Amino acid sequence: MNNKRVFFTGGSGKAGKHVIPYLLGKGYRVLNVDLKPLDYPGVDNLIADITDSGQMFNAMSSYAGLDELEYGNGVPQFDAVVHFAAVPRILINPDNETFRVNTVGTYNVIEAAVKLGIKKVIIASSETTYGICFSDGKTDPKSLPLEEDYDVDPMDSYGLSKVVNEQTARAFQRRSGVDMYALRIGNVIEPHEYEALFPHYFKNPEVRRRNAFCYIDARDLGQIVDLCIKKDGLGYQVFNAGNDHNGAILPNKMLLERFFPGVPVTRDLEENEALFSNRKIREVLGFKEQHNWRNYVKGE
Repeated sequence: MNNKRVFFTGGSGKAGKHVIPYLLGKGYRVLNVDLKPLDYPGVDNLIADITDSGQMFNAMSSYAGLDELEYGNGVPQFDAVVHFAAVPRILINPDNETFRVNTVGTYNVIEAAVKLGIKKVIIASSETTYGICFSDGKTDPKSLPLEEDYDVDPMDSYGLSKVVNEQTARAFQRRSGVDMYALRIGNVIEPHEYEALFPHYFKNPEVRRRNAFCYIDARDLGQIVDLCIKKDGLGYQVFNAGNDHNGAILPNKMLLERFFPGVPVTRDLEENEALFSNRKIREVLGFKEQHNWRNYVKGE
């Protein structure tokens, strides 16, 4: 039986509230650390602020629930930290506050994990690091498909904060040897959003250009996090977290001609293969998509 303890920040957010149930279903014990609790059976909650270093050290060295007092062995150590808490995009807070919360918060979480001896840290990075999503004006990628060795160059405070966070993880991995995996998470889609959003996307494909037509089903993201927890020994890694195909009904030939003319294509692509490539998580982690959009909505 899986009895690993997971310290999960930001589990009450759009992605986390689906990832945590997936992890619970796999037998993990999950402590959700957020500014508001997640009301879901079996999840433990602790209210804490990631921008307060002392709170992160304290929370990460705490009991997950009252039942853990019964063992009489002191506070057990967490097996993994999954850090999703963040200001989720630009234009929610002022830019400097978005950058502060996301970078200082990530530093605090990773520092506490390393200094407390936790051996696995997974952080939420973003597809916005590729510099297309929140650019001022229409920006072409330097090449397609978007893969993890791309020279990321965002111009916005949110995407920049995620680039900084990746480098923070890399620096801590070098000094500690702890596995640090950064997930460049695509546009998160909840189960109810397929019928609500995708028909509009199909009729107006231009609205998805800034995302390079990517999406990640929130439940498939749960699988990716599970695979990251289980996969040891990779050191510092960056993974695109996206589904197998584009969130569009147009094939790649038409998408490239219409929306990315002149952009170099670095390898052969299947007809609907995601331009935000998930090849690495399939080959390295063994990811197998369970929730293709075609299971929930018909393209017209």
